Amino acid sequence: MKKIRILLVDDHDIVRLGLMALLKNQPDMEVAGEAGTASEGVKLAEKLMPDVVLMDIRLPGGGGIDACQQITSRFPSCVVVMLTSFADDELVVRAIRAGAMGYVLKQVGNAELLRAIRAAANGEALLDPSTTTRLLSRIRETERKADEDAFRDISEREMDVLVHLVKGKTNADIAVLLNLSEKTVGNYVSNMFEKLHLGNRIELAAYAHEHHLFERMGKE
Repeated sequence: MKKIRILLVDDHDIVRLGLMALLKNQPDMEVAGEAGTASEGVKLAEKLMPDVVLMDIRLPGGGGIDACQQITSRFPSCVVVMLTSFADDELVVRAIRAGAMGYVLKQVGNAELLRAIRAAANGEALLDPSTTTRLLSRIRETERKADEDAFRDISEREMDVLVHLVKGKTNADIAVLLNLSEKTVGNYVSNMFEKLHLGNRIELAAYAHEHHLFERMGKE
């Protein structure tokens, strides 16, 4: 059986000792090396070329995120699982952007940590469940705010016109439906082009769908 070769990078000796004791008992894993700083971790990753680097996110000598970025960019065959004492959504996002394949809290059970290592070795991303829930919530809130901001410069009457335009109505159709002149409808459409920096009706309709116009207005 080919074993998963793991490099441990943590500035606490007792943490590394505990991890080594756990990993040495796994028939499919072996500890290839250990380091106590970010710079040492990068050097050992280059020397040992482990399958998985299990690394604390907060490290002396450059920081875990910077080390993660260096390792994943320079040594694509090495995957990084970030290990941390507490959940920090901003650090999670930065770690993922740096190329981390997983993010695990130190207080998780041994089974969860081993599952994260095996998943990373197989090319599967895995985050701590509680962190994932918060991140998804944060992403949804960001998207909701973006949808609201997308139409902040559009007047109520222009929104009425936009709803019908997205449904495929012509300016003449919209004029009848809203009791406006066709010229007025055309002016509203032109105003929206200018406000949203769009060039035509197709782009305007696509923009409305992209920012969930009907969900926002509660219309079908």
